[in-house]
Amino acid sequence: MELLGTSRAELQAFCRSLGEPPYRGGQLYHSLYAERKLDVATMTNLPVALRSKLATEARVTLPTVKQRYQSADGTVRYLFGLSAPEDQQRIKAAAVEAVFMPSEARQTICISTQAGCAVDCQFCLTAKLGLIRNLTSGEIVAQVLLPLNEMSGKGDEEGLAVPTNVVLMGQGEPLLNFESVFAALRILLDKEGMGLSPKHVTLSTSGVIPGIERMAKEEVRPKLAISLNASNEAQRDVLMPINKKYPLRDLIAACRRYPLRNWEHLTFEYVMLGGVNDSPDDARRVVKLLAPLKRVKVNLIPWNPGELPFEESSAERLEGFQRILTDRGVPAFVRYSRGRDVMAACGQLALREVNSSPFTVLS
Repeated sequence: MELLGTSRAELQAFCRSLGEPPYRGGQLYHSLYAERKLDVATMTNLPVALRSKLATEARVTLPTVKQRYQSADGTVRYLFGLSAPEDQQRIKAAAVEAVFMPSEARQTICISTQAGCAVDCQFCLTAKLGLIRNLTSGEIVAQVLLPLNEMSGKGDEEGLAVPTNVVLMGQGEPLLNFESVFAALRILLDKEGMGLSPKHVTLSTSGVIPGIERMAKEEVRPKLAISLNASNEAQRDVLMPINKKYPLRDLIAACRRYPLRNWEHLTFEYVMLGGVNDSPDDARRVVKLLAPLKRVKVNLIPWNPGELPFEESSAERLEGFQRILTDRGVPAFVRYSRGRDVMAACGQLALREVNSSPFTVLS
């Protein structure tokens, strides 16, 4: 049995099938996710006899770190190799990326939910990969566990050394892999699991309305961010073809119905494309578009260069766009991406090799 990505209830049932009391499943769950011990032999809260059973009856399948690219700003892009599980031949071997962004006050991990992506946003390099496959819950959780263990130098009971944010903004559309994504999120957000706060975990969607409606009903859920990137239907049809299936008018209606918690804002992400969607008229249309919604904010993201026919917005355009939004009561913040020099920034994740020295963790 594959242990990684497995819930407490599933681990309890598995231990029962091995002739062990169910509470051993809870101990196994704690070792995996709270203590971040990824080798059964190190799970010393379990009796030796059970560890011996697990060594033959279970496994923890981890992605292979094929490469690490370290940016001048400290960001690390991980290139993970994913194996095809022995008991799931329909799942292909693949590669995927995650990004670790440290700072003095916090650390942020950007994780992928699919290998490649089917949504085909025109300004995003990941779209050029197409959809390779969905990730399993274990492969999603591993993208958090491995950088945390590597950067802290150990997987022990010290927990999260500094506040940790996780953003589901890497490769893929999370809401098109709903079951695996939320199986992983229940582990990440469980106080007895990874222990992350919902206030520090954000899921970004291109606007898959059925997924948003389903997410709204989840008892355990992260914050929601909507990738907007256009100020009207025609513009979004071109930049984000998914708009033809889930048009802006229906997306905004779904956002109106979305149940925000009392501490929560709905975030809209807007990639600034020079001469395409960054005019004063665009800004005014965005204000009008978001007017029906309560407690919103907009993150303006300067476009990150890649092998695509777009340009960055000028500083003047960016500042003017932000000013129009804020002056009209829509909080707007400029979010500069990190790791641009190693293809780790927003929209750059496309499995590219770069000419930088590989990052090595020193022992």
